[in-house]
Amino acid sequence: MKKGLLLLVILFSMTPVHSQVLISLIFGDKLNSPFLEFGLEGGVNFSTISNLDTSGTEPGFNLGFYFDIRSKKNPAWMINTGVIVKSPMGAHGLPVYSLNDENLDKTFANGSVDREIRYFNVPILIKYQLKNGIYFKAGPQLGLLAKAFDKFHQEYDKEDVVYKKNIRDQIHVIDAGIAIGTGYHMKVGNGLNLTVQYYYGLVPVMKNDINPNSYNRSLYVTAGIPIGKGKAAQKRAQKEEELNKIPLPEEAKP
Repeated sequence: MKKGLLLLVILFSMTPVHSQVLISLIFGDKLNSPFLEFGLEGGVNFSTISNLDTSGTEPGFNLGFYFDIRSKKNPAWMINTGVIVKSPMGAHGLPVYSLNDENLDKTFANGSVDREIRYFNVPILIKYQLKNGIYFKAGPQLGLLAKAFDKFHQEYDKEDVVYKKNIRDQIHVIDAGIAIGTGYHMKVGNGLNLTVQYYYGLVPVMKNDINPNSYNRSLYVTAGIPIGKGKAAQKRAQKEEELNKIPLPEEAKP
């Protein structure tokens, strides 16, 4: 099981979104058990960076996979973890700054800047689920920087002119903070998870004391779909049925 989880994390990190869905379908039933639920999770998130002059939140789409590892002593308690492979954060409507190029500075003089920072995020949350399907979860979340860029926008003749500047070297490679959320586990089918979750970053976003009090903030609205859960349960039932058909040896009969 541990080797399977490690392999899945590596495959998800190396493949594009459509391949990640295919990998989940292949491995799903092998990773589900009575005390482990595996699935795909995705949705929208609305991010900003604190203490920056912005005009609003930066919307984005997130996608990843999750594991709910239930306690055998009390199944209402579980560890909720996984990897949010596609997880853009950032801020919308930052003031324009100099690009050290006279032509570019003139082009975007009255425009705006959207900052997008992409991480591989790993939440490690304690989750408690009530009997009615409502759950609460909270804990740390770690992020590994993938890409970071500023998109300069300006409109000319009703057309949007865009320039993208790579700022990865200005962003801390590791992000960390606290995530807290609530949601509902539907009892229809294999159980769709609907979650609203808030991330409160505790590590400054920028390096070299550039905006030292700026931190990531993001609100997630996601849906989690168990993958292979029904198939795994069917396999267990077939295995138990086969075991029950095996005749007992003569010395074991009453």
